[in-house]
Amino acid sequence: AYAAPPPLKVIVTGAAGRTGQLVFKKLHENQAFDVVGVVRTEKSAKKLMRKVNCGLGQVIVADVTSELNVEHDNYIRGLEEADAMIICTSAVPQIIKRSLFKTLINKFFRRQVKPPLFRFRPGQHPEKVDYEGQKAQINLAKNIGVKRIVLVSSMGGTDPTNFLNQIGKDENGEGDGDILIWKRRAEKYLLQSGLSYTIIHPGGLQDTPGGQKQLVLDVDDVLLKNKERQISRADVAELCVASLTVSAQKNVAFDCISVTPESDEEIVSAEDALVAFLTLGKTCDYSH
Repeated sequence: AYAAPPPLKVIVTGAAGRTGQLVFKKLHENQAFDVVGVVRTEKSAKKLMRKVNCGLGQVIVADVTSELNVEHDNYIRGLEEADAMIICTSAVPQIIKRSLFKTLINKFFRRQVKPPLFRFRPGQHPEKVDYEGQKAQINLAKNIGVKRIVLVSSMGGTDPTNFLNQIGKDENGEGDGDILIWKRRAEKYLLQSGLSYTIIHPGGLQDTPGGQKQLVLDVDDVLLKNKERQISRADVAELCVASLTVSAQKNVAFDCISVTPESDEEIVSAEDALVAFLTLGKTCDYSH
């Protein structure tokens, strides 16, 4: 009798985040995968377990910016024998309420309006989370024998002047920002790691249902010229899952957005969109 292959064991880091949670849920609901989520706090772990209805053994609490780069049995338990890792961690900015108040006052009096300022929580800024934290995760993957990494990053990394790099800086340009610069440095580290990889650069992330728009995949930020350059987090999650199987034999980095389909146009699945893109032989250029 035919025996189904054993499920692929996958670690999802940042599993309590808005994108990570969707990736974790999709893998949890698919019998082809055995998934373990890594979250930063006990509170996040409980919330994830409630939302996804998974067991205690499927969630590990660890701060990837510090703990996972220490070789210690406690951090590894539950992660052994994983085949792949999907990295969904990212520094998350918080709005500075005082600057938002100033913006609203200036708007009301029709003065020159400056956009509100953002900051990162102490120890949770881009260099720490998006560079050092992702390096730590890549090193951990190598140490425990993971063969493949899917890294969820961001579009805009080819342009150091991208406005996202200003987040976390003050009016004089000082502070802990440069999120896309640090993300790109982590991507380059992954390229040099010797591990098999897929790097996904989504456009603006939206909390909308997946499968509603047509996915468009390309490279090197050319999609930033598009009028529509957002993508549903659910579609990004589908691309992560597809990357574990469809692009498993290829190292590839790509950008992705979704566009409104023509009225009679059939929506292509994330898996089919990725298959079609891979036949083109394109990947992002990291030579500069």
